[in-house]
Amino acid sequence: MEDVEMKDDAQAPSEVLPVKREVQIPLGGPKDNDGDVEMEVDEKALGDEERKEPTEDPAVSVTNEIKQNFALLERGVANFDPRFSLRVLRSIPSLRRRLTADILAKVISETYPSDHLSTKSLLPLLTEDVSSMDIEAPSGGNSSSASANILPEIDVYLNFLVQIYLLDQKSIIAGAKFSKELVVKVHVLNRRTLDSLAAKVYFYYSRFHELLGNSALLEIRDQLFTSLRTATLRKDIETQATIITLLLRNYIATSHITQADLLVSKTKFPESAANNLIARYQYYIGKIRAIQLNYSAAHDELNGATRKAPQVPQAAGFIQAAHKLKIVVELLMGDIPDRALFRQPMLEKPLTPYFDLVRAVRVGELDAFFEVLKLHEEKFKKDGTYTLVLRLRQNVIKTGIRTMSLSYSKISLKEICIRLNLDSEESAEYIVSKAIRDGVIEATINHEKGYMQSKELMDVYATQEPQEAFHDRIMACMGLHNESVKAMRFPMNQHRLELKNAQEARERERELAKEIQEGDIDEDDAGGDFEGM
Repeated sequence: MEDVEMKDDAQAPSEVLPVKREVQIPLGGPKDNDGDVEMEVDEKALGDEERKEPTEDPAVSVTNEIKQNFALLERGVANFDPRFSLRVLRSIPSLRRRLTADILAKVISETYPSDHLSTKSLLPLLTEDVSSMDIEAPSGGNSSSASANILPEIDVYLNFLVQIYLLDQKSIIAGAKFSKELVVKVHVLNRRTLDSLAAKVYFYYSRFHELLGNSALLEIRDQLFTSLRTATLRKDIETQATIITLLLRNYIATSHITQADLLVSKTKFPESAANNLIARYQYYIGKIRAIQLNYSAAHDELNGATRKAPQVPQAAGFIQAAHKLKIVVELLMGDIPDRALFRQPMLEKPLTPYFDLVRAVRVGELDAFFEVLKLHEEKFKKDGTYTLVLRLRQNVIKTGIRTMSLSYSKISLKEICIRLNLDSEESAEYIVSKAIRDGVIEATINHEKGYMQSKELMDVYATQEPQEAFHDRIMACMGLHNESVKAMRFPMNQHRLELKNAQEARERERELAKEIQEGDIDEDDAGGDFEGM
């Protein structure tokens, strides 16, 4: 507590003295939960209830939170509003860290009757981890009514909690088998309030099989295609977008790039999907286009992925992967990434190998490039960018040629061969010719005397390069504006309410007009509603 000085009042000293006694408490004393220093108070003046505050059992708090999510799911079904399901899913990250087999078994036993199919299928998955705690089953008299009152949303939600618990416990084989059965159950249900939960179930279904290996990924493609067809017919946007991204990830993991490109051309990704799904879809499209040597399209998709990705610590892995691929694509396009990108706290350490790669490419030295490639080979292979990094050899050579063309007005092909460590002068002549044809340098080759003659630099503002740069910026701004308009949300069924109010107003006007014509009411008694008639 701070001292309060009262300068104008003569009676101030008598009121300031108690404050000074409170300030004499040492600063290093014990602190409460809010970080404030506790006052020294005589413990005898306090009761036992004031000295010790009861703390809630963590298991009880998790159980209550799960049951509160049941209430949200019931409200979502009653109001036909899927936003309640999204609120439930937002609580999953904090909830899964506190989940235990005991808690799940207790919630399942209290929710389902003892003879329910979900009880028989879920409890055996948890019995190995359940301790010797007493789990009371519901009484047999209420089993039929409880079974009838369990919503499919609550049933799928509890199955989903068991699914992520098995993943956290590294029970991959049991989790894959359970996920396969859960997908079959979800596939039969046609309820829009289940869309967000179903999408998460499919995601972890694919994740389990991905951890089992490429052979397991091949086995789930038929089920994913069947579910995609059903979701498209039902206009289930969330599940449709999720399964498309899962199929693209599946194809890229097994190196089936042609089939992935065919899937993109034959399907239409929902424009109203969530931003995280759009970012993931654009990342996979960018990777496919980069492998197909279409670097401009890949760069556009990766730009969109990095912009739409949520800028939160939980999405750090995706943001890092997208930026790694984007840096390699920019280098393949002949551009140098901005240095400020490598100084961001979230990206500084993971992008260290790519920073060394950028320096080697910018300088144009093949020795430095191969040294970086050898030093960080395992990292590039782990990130899945090794094959793209190998393509940068030609870019390093082009950068070296550009540097020499700017430094020298005339240089021999033999000197170029020595500086770039090429095999022969014929190789140097071929590479310089290709650089001239691609527009990398402005020069000519004298084949008879064996040298490269650089041309005088032109005024860049006399070319179309500024216009193209402005065009790219304008298109980026227009695209951001269009995406912002699409992302706007409006109250559901608001237009129906307005139509209903308008119809009621017209009915009142007709009734009043009829009463005036019949003489039951005077125009003065009708108010001012008919002044314009």
